Amino acid sequence: MTGVARPSPEGTFELERVGFAHPDVTRLVTEVQAFYTERYGGPDETPLDPAMFEPPTGSFYVGRLDGEPVATGAWRRSDVGTFPGLVTVEVKRMYVAPRAQRRGLARRILAHLERSAAQSGARAVVLETGTMQPEAIALYTSSGYEPVPGFGFYKDAPLSRCFGKLL
Repeated sequence: MTGVARPSPEGTFELERVGFAHPDVTRLVTEVQAFYTERYGGPDETPLDPAMFEPPTGSFYVGRLDGEPVATGAWRRSDVGTFPGLVTVEVKRMYVAPRAQRRGLARRILAHLERSAAQSGARAVVLETGTMQPEAIALYTSSGYEPVPGFGFYKDAPLSRCFGKLL
């Protein structure tokens, strides 16, 4: 499943749903892990099973700018209890490579994740980010996300911040 390619002054951006083991995913996840190591002193150690990102309970996307893989974003079903009674998904692996930042791509990926999750029956979204990523926090809060209690692998981590949004 490929997203609609949208030309812009910055180039053509396209999102494609792929498996977690796709080579472009592997390359970009390696890049984001290096980013986490630089900012936090170590990689994101959230346990992830590739099956979490297979429809209908999840999806993983690669974003390509003029054909070059530069971004990722995914969602998976989650039962964190933040929105009782609502089908909830968790956004994972939101990343835009430095070479493609400042073009609005992260906002486009987030909107796409919300739409595709809603089409799969989700009514709420949660996500976790860190205090050392103010640009991510600004994106999420400006997109309607509000702070929620900690959950998941980083529930009690002092540098972790969790957000949620009703769809």
